[in-house]
This record gives sequence, structure tokens and C-alpha cells, in this order.
Amino acid sequence: MARGGGAGLDDEDRTALQTRRRFARRQWRRRWLVWKYVVSALALMLLLGGGLYTVYLSDALAVDGVEVTGETTLSDDDVRAAARVPMGEPLARVDLDAIRARLAGLAVVRSVEVSRQWPHEVLIAIEERTAVAVVEIAGSLRGLDRDGVVFGTLAKAPAGLPRVQTSAETSGEALREAALVVAALPEDLAGQVDHVEVRTVDSITLQLRGGREVRWGSSAQSEDKARVLEQLLGQKAEEYYDVSVPGTPTLK
Repeated sequence: MARGGGAGLDDEDRTALQTRRRFARRQWRRRWLVWKYVVSALALMLLLGGGLYTVYLSDALAVDGVEVTGETTLSDDDVRAAARVPMGEPLARVDLDAIRARLAGLAVVRSVEVSRQWPHEVLIAIEERTAVAVVEIAGSLRGLDRDGVVFGTLAKAPAGLPRVQTSAETSGEALREAALVVAALPEDLAGQVDHVEVRTVDSITLQLRGGREVRWGSSAQSEDKARVLEQLLGQKAEEYYDVSVPGTPTLK
């Protein structure tokens, strides 16, 4: 005899039906969770694939310009010609290290940074070498920077820059020492220097305007040597000054 009325089912049958329905709903929810993860993963893969294609393969983010900063003696055209940035190539695929290496090969370039400037440009930041002296090599006047690097060709020596005289035996290390000496000279003292004679790394001599000579030695303690020399020059005029040991200078 049916109990519960209306459904034609007894309590046991009704309970079993409810149990089957709850089980079916749980199964459906589990299946939906699985498919939801699958659909989400597929959507993410499509999104990533589309993004990678846009960035690395399409021309949507291609190079269409080069910005150059920091150049003084070089022109924008000089920098662009040396950099050889591949115009029209996707910006993400541009070999920045190769561009940097090409620009670093220019003698006048002391340092260079190359970066991507999204969405369409390559940014080149140049630091050029600054001459602290001039040196004559093979009959040509060249600039000498504070690192001892020889660069460029000059028609004549710029006013205020001392000349560095070398010989065939002057080593690159000795030339770097001379550059450090000149770079350490205060502006007023540097203006009194006619030329710098370099023999070895610890045999550097300043020839001052008017014929006075200063034995400097190496570049060690150059700031102390410059301070002592300025004091001596202000006290009395001598033909020869030795500040190679700044604590015990000698005069002649």
C-alpha cells in the first residue's frame, strides 16, 4: 500500500529516487568542473599563443624608429649607420647585444646602452669619450681620454688640452698612467702644462709653459702631488720641481 500519497511511491522508493538524483547532480557538477578547467586551460593557451604571435611573429609590434641620446661629436646618422637596427623586425626579436657590440666598436664611444622602447622603437644611449689630452701618433693628433684610450683625429690641438709626448717604446700601460695624471690636474694647473713626457709607467714629467719641469713619477697620489705643486708654484719660481714623493718634494 502506497504511503506518502500523490507520487505512487512508498517511502523506500522515494528515498532511492532522491538518492539517484543527488548522485546524478554530483556527477554532473564533477564533470562540469573538469570541463571548466579544460576550457579555461584552452582559453589561456589560445590567449598566450595569440600574445606570443603578436609579440614575436607579427608586425604589430615591429621596429619603426630609433631614438639616440647622448651623442655629441657623432651624429644621429653616424650612430644609426653603425647600429644597423633591423627596421620592420618584431621589437622583441631584435638582438640588442649585437647592436651594443657594433656601437662599442666605435673608438669615440666610451659606453652604450641599448634597450627596447615599446611599442615600436629601439633606444640607444651613448656616452662619448672626452679628451683630457692630445697625443701625436704616426704624425696625427689624436684625443686621449681619462682611461688612456686613444680616439679620433684632430686637425689641431684644442686650446687648454696638454700634449702627451710618447716614444716608440711607450707602452699602453704607460699611456694610461699619463692619462690618469692629466685627468687629476686641477684646471688652473692643467692650463700651465705645455706637454707631458711619458717614458715608463713611473717616469712621467710635466713640462710647464715657460720652461719649468716637474718630475711626477707615476699616477699614484696624483691629487696630493697636484696640491703640493700648486703650493710650490705659488711660493717661489724654480726651474725644476720633484713631487714624485709628495710628502718630501725637492726643488732646483
